Formats: sequence, C-alpha cells, structure tokens
Amino acid sequence: MSVWTRHSRWVRGLTSRVREETRTRWHRFEALWRRSMQLRVVVSTLALSLAVVIVLGMVLQWQITSQLLDSKEQGAIAQADASLNVLERELTAVDPNSDSVSEQLEAALNRLTTSSSSGHTSETTAGAFTAVLVDGRAPGDRSKQPAAGPIGDVPEDLRGFVERGQLATKIHTVQRDNATVTMVIVGTPVSSATRPLQMYLLFPLTGEQQTLAGQQRTLLVSAAVLLALLGAITNLVTRQVVRPVRQAAQTAEQLAEGDLDKRMRVIGEDDMARLAESFNEMADSLKQQITQLEEFGQLQRRFTSDVSHELRTPLTTVRMAADVLHASREEFPPGLSRSTELLVDELDRFELLLADLLEISRLDAGVADLSAERLDLHEIADRAAESVRAIADTSGVELRVFPPPDGADLALVADARRVERIMRNLVANAIDHAEGGPVELRFGGNEQAVAVTVRDYGVGLRSGEAELVFTRFWRADPSRNRRSGGTGLGLSISLEDARLHAGALDAWGEPGEGSCFRLTLPRKPGKEPETSPLSLPSTRRIAAPEALLAASVERPSEGEGEQEVRDQGPARLTEESWEEK
Repeated sequence: MSVWTRHSRWVRGLTSRVREETRTRWHRFEALWRRSMQLRVVVSTLALSLAVVIVLGMVLQWQITSQLLDSKEQGAIAQADASLNVLERELTAVDPNSDSVSEQLEAALNRLTTSSSSGHTSETTAGAFTAVLVDGRAPGDRSKQPAAGPIGDVPEDLRGFVERGQLATKIHTVQRDNATVTMVIVGTPVSSATRPLQMYLLFPLTGEQQTLAGQQRTLLVSAAVLLALLGAITNLVTRQVVRPVRQAAQTAEQLAEGDLDKRMRVIGEDDMARLAESFNEMADSLKQQITQLEEFGQLQRRFTSDVSHELRTPLTTVRMAADVLHASREEFPPGLSRSTELLVDELDRFELLLADLLEISRLDAGVADLSAERLDLHEIADRAAESVRAIADTSGVELRVFPPPDGADLALVADARRVERIMRNLVANAIDHAEGGPVELRFGGNEQAVAVTVRDYGVGLRSGEAELVFTRFWRADPSRNRRSGGTGLGLSISLEDARLHAGALDAWGEPGEGSCFRLTLPRKPGKEPETSPLSLPSTRRIAAPEALLAASVERPSEGEGEQEVRDQGPARLTEESWEEK
C-alpha cells in the first residue's frame, strides 16, 4: 500500500469523523433548542440586539465620518483662501518672460511653507498639507506646464475644474512610499498679473483614518459588552419566568407518576405565586377525587367479589335441584319439560356470568397471575375453534383456520388457559356477528411476537365502535340475540388477559364489510413487541358496484326436486384469496 493511499484513507476517515461529530453536536443543539424555552428567548434576544447594534453602529459610523470629512474640507478651503493671499503677493515679482518659471514657482512655495520643517509641508488648522503650483499658460498640453510640487498626485478631472476658474475639492487616493494615502485635495486658481496659475493643497486623511479606526474599535468593544450584558440580563429575567414553569412541569410529572403529595413552593404574591397556589389547589382537588375513586373502585370490586362468592352456594343448590328435574324431564308434561330445559340453560349462563365476574374482580384487584408454559399459538387457536364449532354449525357459519404461512414458527411462552379463553371469546363473538358468512383465522410471527386475526364478513362496526367493543357489557346492537350465550364480559376479559402477557388486542370494522380482531402476544411474557406481525384490514373501495351482487349458490341436481339454496354472501373482491397462495 502506497503512502498516498494511506494518507487519502486517513484524510477520508478524519473527514468522516469530523462530519459525524458535527452532525451529533448539531442534533444535540437542535434537541436542546426544542426543549429549552430559556435558550430560545436568550438567543432570539441576542440576535435582535445584534441587528440593532449593527444598524446603530453603521449610522454612528456614517455620522462621524461625514462630520470629520466636512470639517476637513472646510478647514482645507479656509487654508486655501489664506494661502492664496500669500501667493498673490509673492508671485507679483515673477518675470513672465523668464525661462526659469519652475524655479520661481519653487521659490514661491518655499516662501509659502517657511513654517514647514521638511519639504513642502505645513501644519495648519486643517492639518498637514502639501502645496502644488502649476503654470496654466499652456492649457492644451498639461505635461508641458511648469509646476512646483507633486503635480502627479492631482487628478486630471480636478485640474479641469480649476483651469476653468472654479474652486474644487476631491477626496483622492495615491500611492506614496509603497503605501496607500487618502487625501482631501483643494484646487483654486491664483490671480496674477503676469500669467494664469493654479494652486492645489493636498491634505492627508491619515489622522482622520486613525480616529475612525479607534472609534470603530470602541464601537466593537462597546457592542460586545452590550451584547454580553443583554444576554446576561435576558437570561436572568427569563430564568425568573421559566424556573416556576419548569418546577410546575416537574411537579406535574411526579403527580402523574403517582406522588400525589408533591406540591409547588409558593414564594411572594406575584403572578407566579398565584400560579403555584392554583396548581397546588388543583393537585389537592385531583388527589381528593382520585382517592375517592380508588375507594369507590375498591368497594365496587369487593362488592362484586363478595356477591359472586355468596351466590355460589345458593347457585350450587339450585343447580342440584335443576339437574334432578332435568334428569326426570321425560316424565313431565311437555310444557313443564321445556321449562326444565330453559332452567338448566339459564343456570349455565348464570354460572358463566359468575365465573366472569370473579375473573374481572381478580383482574381489577391485580392478583391475577400467569401460569406460563411453552405452547403453539396455532394449536391453541385450533382447539378454541373446535370448542365452538357446534355453535358455528348451528348458525351456518364456516370456520376457516388457515395454517401458518410457510410453516412459520408460532411458539411462545404464555398461559395456555388465558390464551385459549381469548381465542374462544374472539371466535364466538365473530360467529355471533358473521351473518352466515365465513369466519377466518390467520396467523403470523416475527422474532419478537406472534399474532392471530379473527375475521368475519358480517354487519361490521360503525365509526367509533372499534374503541367500545372492549367495554364491559357493551353491545353494538342490544336487540341482537347471542348465539353463543355470552355474558358481555368476554372481550373485556380477553383484553386484560392480553395485557397480562404484555400483548395487545386490536379491533377493526366497517359497516357491511365485517370486523377483524387481532391478538398480538410477545414470544416471552413481559417483553412488549414494537410491531405486530399481522396488519389489520384497511378501508377499500370496490370500483364495480355490480360485483357486490355476485353470489355463490348450489344448484339442485336433476331429479332431486327443489333443494334449499343458501346465499353464501357477496363476493369479497377486495379480499385476497389466501387459498390460492
């Protein structure tokens, strides 16, 4: 492996680590930004304050710069007027026919700047300046005009204004000693009896630039200090507001976890104190109501349990007497014999109701336990279906128990009695509402859980009823007769049994499309699965309404006369045929 290859890999690895670290830190900041109202208020205040400081700084900088330039230009013009009087006196002795005009102009500048210690520079109220004199006798060719001083620093457009007899000023930048120098240049014509002259005074802005730089540093330091103080003040003020809110949120979480004695501290008499007082009053009221509800629930559970136990003894006596009567029903008249059969049937239903009430009491009291063992969900469901097959045959309902897809493993550790009771209740409920259509049981499994769906194609459920089917004694249609002789507690008990296993029991239904119940159980009790291996049906629309009229009927064979023709229900075009897979 070459050195370049190792180096490129190292660079890619470093880039990847930096990118990952940046992404991690950004996600942390994003999460903190969403959770912390104090951070959002402080950052927003600092951002707005920074914008205001920048605008104010720009305005102040512009004002200071304008005032400095105006003062510099006024001083430069005043200095030009003063120097003009001196030059007019000094240039009266210039010989117009002499060939040494440049030397005479130099002499005039020397007399003008006698106060200068070096070159053609003089200290005035407008600051140091450099003077330039130009002989304007040949305006057409400026390169041949005699001049004294750094005439190359004077811009051409400014010289044009002065040659036309105008006083002109301009800010111009030149290069001197490998440095950039910005100057205010004032040009004015000089009145002379012998020849036309122009005078230019060059005032460097070095002092003003240093003054502006110092002011900029002062503004930056002041802005930084101001932002820091604003951040600290905003943080302090926001903390005073946010801290009681955080305490209220923390207290609410503790109340939700069951610590009903937790209260907020009340400090002072301001709005936050009134908020704390109101919160504490609400917590006291909630505690009182919850305590009353718990006491009422305990009394109700104790009453249900006591009544159920107390009814067992007289029920046993009545059961014995009813069995004796039922055994001798052949000796009774027809009306009395039928009454004996009805008595035994209602006693059976009464016993089921008492058993369900006792089970509900144990579940409500939290004393129900699991006798977990290893079992197969398909076998349990098949056994439960067989136990109610007689009811299905009486109702004309076909039970279809499909095998697991591709021989999927449906093994789990659960309470066989409770799982079988869930399946028996679901299948019996589906038979009651199948309206003669089939009832289908399908299975599925993944690494975490196993599931089974019980699907019927009967009356279905209206909107909102899927959440009510597990309510005790609730019935979608009170006028409907139960073929299975249920007590109205089966689905409620099934839901509690599923929760004991850390599983779930879900319901779906559409009017005219039937209903579907899905039982999802973890492979091991206590480990709640994230998802179910099976999905509930979705609401579908059929494109051809006439397809709903299709029916599967049995034609009578020839010579057998008229036979009963039973409609098997509308063709389910929206359902995929599992038998063809």
